[in-house]
Amino acid sequence: MKLVVAGTGYVGLVAGVCFAEVGHDVICVDVDENKVKQMEAGISPIYEEGLEELMQKNYAAGRLHYTVDYKSAYKEADAIFIGVGTPEQPDGSANLNYIATVSRQIAESVEKDCLVVVKSTVPVGTNDKVEQFIKDFRIRNVKIEVASNPEFLAQGSAVHDTLHAARIIIGTESKQAEELLMRIYEPFGLPVVSVSRRSAEMIKYASNDFLALKISYMNDIANLCELVGANIEDVALGMSYDARIGANFLKAGIGYGGSCFPKDTKALKFLAQKAGYHLETVESAVSVNARQKTRLFQKASDRMITFQGLKVAVLGLAFKPGTDDLREAPSIDNVELLLAGGADLYAYDPVAADNFRKKYPEGAIGRGKITYVDSPEKALEGANICFIFTEWKEIKEIPVKSYKELMQTPLVYDGRNVYPLEEMKQNDVEYYSIGR
Repeated sequence: MKLVVAGTGYVGLVAGVCFAEVGHDVICVDVDENKVKQMEAGISPIYEEGLEELMQKNYAAGRLHYTVDYKSAYKEADAIFIGVGTPEQPDGSANLNYIATVSRQIAESVEKDCLVVVKSTVPVGTNDKVEQFIKDFRIRNVKIEVASNPEFLAQGSAVHDTLHAARIIIGTESKQAEELLMRIYEPFGLPVVSVSRRSAEMIKYASNDFLALKISYMNDIANLCELVGANIEDVALGMSYDARIGANFLKAGIGYGGSCFPKDTKALKFLAQKAGYHLETVESAVSVNARQKTRLFQKASDRMITFQGLKVAVLGLAFKPGTDDLREAPSIDNVELLLAGGADLYAYDPVAADNFRKKYPEGAIGRGKITYVDSPEKALEGANICFIFTEWKEIKEIPVKSYKELMQTPLVYDGRNVYPLEEMKQNDVEYYSIGR
């Protein structure tokens, strides 16, 4: 089937590559000509395990194409998937400008009956507006229907999550649209849940926000554990055996980040307020997460007189392992505070350092300064204090004794509970973690 994907970010590019992998003829559309040339050369613009290999394989097989010429791409497509960004606006609502731009381009380019499928995360009711918007700007007498098909991939495992999803959600308003989407997804061999468009839109928000709620709940419990002398890891283990709760998303830390949870919780909160409803659970998750991000910095501030002139090792910058994404990463909040306090930062991340450097160029920034190093050991050497923000394999594998041997003061604030408490104690490392 001839499919077109608008947008080559995490949603669009992964979807396009995976559609090609199961046998569809796919064109990925982007506005950036340099990015298109990069992808044609087999280089992924995002860091995602296994993605480049599938890009190269399917491009060589002639099933995967890239272009900036949206008019030619859209005019003969059987289905067009919209996978552009819907960034958060200052009030928490979703910015739908990119959706509107692509919708108008589709309306003015399509030359045959076509199904437009919105994969981007959008507020409930957006697909109705997209369909009307396309009808308003449609030039030719063709039938263009709109369906909802939210994605549920996790950054760092996006390719696997797409090819081996627990379920595919499709939201349609006609049997024809439903049948076409069923045919598109048939080669995946995965369960398909078919609902209305608005229900599909809500499933996406409800799912993501529920996971965010679990994380914030565990972080809240972790903070209480510290006060009453319990261990959050023991508590999570005991909870995980309860099938009603499950074992996933019970790990405490310094909060969630990335492109989904922060944006989607705020968007659902905004949607509820607009509808005249007070969504207290989600609002609490948002506030807990905001506080949690800098909890370790506050602990360190209580311990230290000042950060001025101190060498601070920063291990991990990405919001999670397996990605170079920095959106809403807890490292950013803490780095800002440390730089404002005059710290001399030595930062390490095996993947995300280049992206972080774009935001914080190497050298003096305000009262402090930042240097990027290519190994954890270089960050730790002579450091007065260490913060762990991402549990990369390279960081988890640092021997505990290295903190004692390399640091001037073996003082570690671990936001991901990487190390056993007893092992750090045995090696004379002053160690602070979350909920333990």
